[in-house]
Amino acid sequence: LAKRGLNIVLISRNLNKLEQEAKEIERLHGTLTRVIQADFTGGLEIYGAIEEGLKGLEIGVLVNNVGMLYVFFPCKHGNIKGMLSDIVNCNMMSVLQMTRIILPQMVSRRRGIIINVSSLSESRPNPFLAVYSATKVFVRNFSLAVAAEYLSEGVIVQTVSPAVVSTNMNRRLQTGLLVESPEDWARQAVHTLGLSSHTSGCLSHAVQSFLLSLVPTWLTCSRWGVKLMPLLVAWLSGKKKAVERE
Repeated sequence: LAKRGLNIVLISRNLNKLEQEAKEIERLHGTLTRVIQADFTGGLEIYGAIEEGLKGLEIGVLVNNVGMLYVFFPCKHGNIKGMLSDIVNCNMMSVLQMTRIILPQMVSRRRGIIINVSSLSESRPNPFLAVYSATKVFVRNFSLAVAAEYLSEGVIVQTVSPAVVSTNMNRRLQTGLLVESPEDWARQAVHTLGLSSHTSGCLSHAVQSFLLSLVPTWLTCSRWGVKLMPLLVAWLSGKKKAVERE
């Protein structure tokens, strides 16, 4: 988006990383970049500061891409009360609240784009990723419904459901046939704007989505499927229990 000349507002929890990223964006693209520090695992109290930081800005594109992943293995949960509220706040509440904040000004201008990042895991129940994939189902269904509601108001709402992108969430997996780099994936995903309300973002992930659709849900949730899932989860999480934010 910065390459296309848009000024940027970055919102995340780590102020040092935000400021470094803002300087890099300004250096590379010459666009104004503002930062707002906020931890999306927090409750409703964080959104007042976000609204204040965005006051007076004309937001043309909202990208809801914050997210976190927990892998839950049966009988090894321990105390997960805090984890559950964190993932719900980060993956679901953030989408609702940021849409609430930005959507009214887009409607008043009769133009705007909201991009909600979901996941390929939304397509079926995923043992050991039950909570994560359930939050992504919420993102998909919310986005598709809002897209239909506000299409006549000039607002485009797009759901993007990638497969594996090499990010901190999966310990920066090696890119290749199945794994896209963040830069390549984002470049391809931007080209889908206005073409589809629901996309995988890139060709390789679209192929993976199609192939996965051929696998019956009963198989992935069968005894054998459950036995195979930890191997996939270990690969996705860099062979460690994943507790990372996108």
